[in-house]
Amino acid sequence: MKLAVLAIFCGLAPSSPPMDVMLIITSVIVAAAALHVASGIDFLVDVAERILRANPKYISFLASMVCYLFTIMARTGNIAFALLPVIANVSRETGVCPERPMSISVVASQQAITASPVSAAMAA
Repeated sequence: MKLAVLAIFCGLAPSSPPMDVMLIITSVIVAAAALHVASGIDFLVDVAERILRANPKYISFLASMVCYLFTIMARTGNIAFALLPVIANVSRETGVCPERPMSISVVASQQAITASPVSAAMAA
């Protein structure tokens, strides 16, 4: 609607679609789908669970670091959704409020998207 107002009433011509960003997003989605089909996400979640259960005392720090690294490796922030149940279980078992490590890990995941070399946020 806003684009129509700008084009019709203000006389601005719409630009071409950002093909570079669209192709990067498509390639990341295809890579994430291949990772899921090959059970790579399950493997990464198992690795994260072993890391977090080995050091439950440092759950807030390790959860954010694991989410950060996994987001950079998987090139998508959706990996954080698979790690949230593990973070919640480990934090409940250690007596830590699960909201803290979960919220920190989500923020770390979003920061990792801008640090990932193959992301639309980095290309833009």
